[in-house]
Amino acid sequence: MTRTDPSTGFPGLLDPNLVLRRHVDDLATRFAGMVSPETVERMVFESYAALGRTARVKAHLPVLTCRFATERLTALAQAKGVLAKEAPEVLFVCVQNAGRSQMAAAMVEHLSEGRVHVRSAGSMPADTVDPVVLEVLTARGMTVTDAFPKPLTDDVVQAADVVITMGCGDACPVYPGKRYLDWDVADPAGQGPDVVDGIAADIETRVRGLLAELGA
Repeated sequence: MTRTDPSTGFPGLLDPNLVLRRHVDDLATRFAGMVSPETVERMVFESYAALGRTARVKAHLPVLTCRFATERLTALAQAKGVLAKEAPEVLFVCVQNAGRSQMAAAMVEHLSEGRVHVRSAGSMPADTVDPVVLEVLTARGMTVTDAFPKPLTDDVVQAADVVITMGCGDACPVYPGKRYLDWDVADPAGQGPDVVDGIAADIETRVRGLLAELGA
C-alpha cells in the first residue's frame, strides 16, 4: 500500500525531488546552448519553492513547476537574444494573478489567435484562479483549463515588449526600452458573475485596443 507523506502531500513512491530532477534533465536538454545547466537547475527548484508557498494541494506541484520553469527559461533565453520571439510579447501583472490579469491574458490569447504571445503574473499570487472569473470567461467562449497563478519574476518582465499592470502599484521592475501601461480595472475578487462580466467587458475593450495597436 502506498502511503502519503504528510510533509509533502505526495505518495511515498513519488518523491518530488526525483520528479524535479527529471524536469531539470529534460529542460537542460531542451535549452542546451541557450541557458546553462546550472541555471536550469536553479530555476526549477526556485520555481518549485515559489509555487509551493501558496499551493494548498501539493500533488500537482512538480507538473506546474515544470510549466512555470519552462516559461521562465523561455523568457530568459528571449531576453538574452538567443531565442527568437515568434510574436510580440505582452505581460499582464496584477496582485493575485487570479482575476484581472488572467482574464486579460485569456482574451489576448483568444482574440489574437496566436499572433501575440501573452504571459501573466502576480505580485502576491493566490493559490488558484478565481472560479467566477473562469465561469465568466467560459460564458464568453474562452475556456481556460490550465491557468494557474504565478509569481512575478524578472525574467518574464525582461522578455516582454509591453508590460501592463492592473492594480499592483510599483511592484513591477522597470527596464529601459519597454512599454509600460497601467490599466485602472476593478478587482473581481469576491464579486458575483454579473459584476465580473462587467469587468470582463471593460478588459476586453482595452485588449481589443491593444491588439489593434500591435497590428494583431
